[in-house]
Amino acid sequence: MPIYEYKCHTCKEEFQALIMNSEEQEALTCPACGGREMSRLISRVAYHVSEADRLADYNPNSPQDDSFYKDTRNIGLQAKKRAQQMGVDLGSGFESKLDKLRRDPGSVLDTTE
Repeated sequence: MPIYEYKCHTCKEEFQALIMNSEEQEALTCPACGGREMSRLISRVAYHVSEADRLADYNPNSPQDDSFYKDTRNIGLQAKKRAQQMGVDLGSGFESKLDKLRRDPGSVLDTTE
């Protein structure tokens, strides 16, 4: 279902509305002032990229920005890319350790294992 963002021309309030059909679009009013003149805003879009696609697009030789290192999904990407290039299967043990590190990066300091 499309959720759209609007800006009221009267009070400048920005709000979201779930629009199921054209009748709802025509009956839409500002929740703050009840105004009927508004503009639809362009919203940010998010999409999911699979790990296989992330791995295929990853170039270990290209410089990465800070956001790359802050994203825990990138933990182990270098090792997985290198293993893929060498045709080596790292096994389920590697995947389980990787999942643990991605959930809790500080667990790498835990010496009980």
